[in-house]
Amino acid sequence: MAIATCCMLPNRPCATPARQQTQPFRNAEEAWMWTMAALTARREGARYTANQGRVSRPCEPDDVIKCLDGLYRRRRIDLVHARILRIWGERRVPPNPAHASERCDWRLWREALDRLDWPLRVKGIVQ
Repeated sequence: MAIATCCMLPNRPCATPARQQTQPFRNAEEAWMWTMAALTARREGARYTANQGRVSRPCEPDDVIKCLDGLYRRRRIDLVHARILRIWGERRVPPNPAHASERCDWRLWREALDRLDWPLRVKGIVQ
């Protein structure tokens, strides 16, 4: 009763704040690129505050890294997969299979993201 009354009074904040809607990523690649951009910014000195960007996300960058770490610990991906994700994530562009020099990296990139997709879906990070 007290909560309902406070919300009806002018100039008084409601005791129960409205939940901010979060927007999951479309796929694992989008989640990974966002994670790498956030980690790069953090490394360069930016302070990260959850859900303060233009789009509110359902996770923090460390949540995506934890999913990747879990795959590595369960031997679903190798260190070379993580290396390729890091290299191309820092470049902020996926490898292009049309270029012969990037074909092997593209195969590893796809394998890693295909395996990362399910854990991210289970956590609600990817739709």
